[in-house]
Amino acid sequence: MRAVFIGTPEFAVPSLELLAEHHDVLEVVTQPDRPAGRGQRLTPPPVKRKAEELSLPVFQPEKIRDDHAFDRLVGHAPDVIAVVGYGQMIPKRIRELSPHGCVNVHSSLLPKYRGAAPVSWALVNGETHTGVTTMRITREMDAGDILLAYTTEIMPAERASELNRRLAPQGASLLMETLRGLQTGTLRPIPQDHDAATFAPLIRKEDGLVDWSLPATAIHNRLRGFDPWPGIYSFFRGKRMRIHEALVEGEGGVAPGSILLNQGQFSVGCGVGRLVLEEVQLEGRNRMAALDFAHGYRAESGEVLGNG
Repeated sequence: MRAVFIGTPEFAVPSLELLAEHHDVLEVVTQPDRPAGRGQRLTPPPVKRKAEELSLPVFQPEKIRDDHAFDRLVGHAPDVIAVVGYGQMIPKRIRELSPHGCVNVHSSLLPKYRGAAPVSWALVNGETHTGVTTMRITREMDAGDILLAYTTEIMPAERASELNRRLAPQGASLLMETLRGLQTGTLRPIPQDHDAATFAPLIRKEDGLVDWSLPATAIHNRLRGFDPWPGIYSFFRGKRMRIHEALVEGEGGVAPGSILLNQGQFSVGCGVGRLVLEEVQLEGRNRMAALDFAHGYRAESGEVLGNG
């Protein structure tokens, strides 16, 4: 099929690769280059880098709803438009541009976790299974008819960065299967159960601040879900301390937020159980083993980690 690909993040790269291998990709639409890193250097999105590697034409409109974007895409007369993690709502006139419409790859089992960060919130909420779904794009975010779905188990210690890497090629394969079904006319779209919908909003930096009144398992789930950004953090003596590695200890007996240095462990009391810190990083400093941190800063049992 003649296809236009619309996408931005690393998660979308395997879908672009497979689409280019099996179909005629007329155009790759992605977000503009943005400043990134400490030096704020202008950095292309992952999809642009892959498109250039594949010698595919790249279009980076500031706003896809603008007339210029529509005029450029309508000239291609695509059979289908594939959308993977683009970052902007696709307007109606582009959704209706191709005979097979806009097909989206979404990293959850819809209608659960509609929104910008489905993998992260699935982990935060302690889900044991997730997957990817292909669907029709409609006016309402992630609410279109389901085309196909793939289900997988979430590993106990798996983090968002790891799960995203694992789901990305599965999403690409599901996209190819979906396009085959559309070509042959064998796919039967299934309306979503909107009453069962849950949501996965954009993550904010402040979401990473630890609430020590939560159970240790819930805090550890946030460590997994907010990887690599914003991570989870608390404050030690007024300075931000990021927690990179930690384990859940079932035994409690320590007030929420209170440090316990005992039996070769640096642990912190939670609402239920304790969180054993293994690797931490104080703002402006390097990552280090939690016990080395405790010894170096002469942390004491009973000190309280707080909100700043």
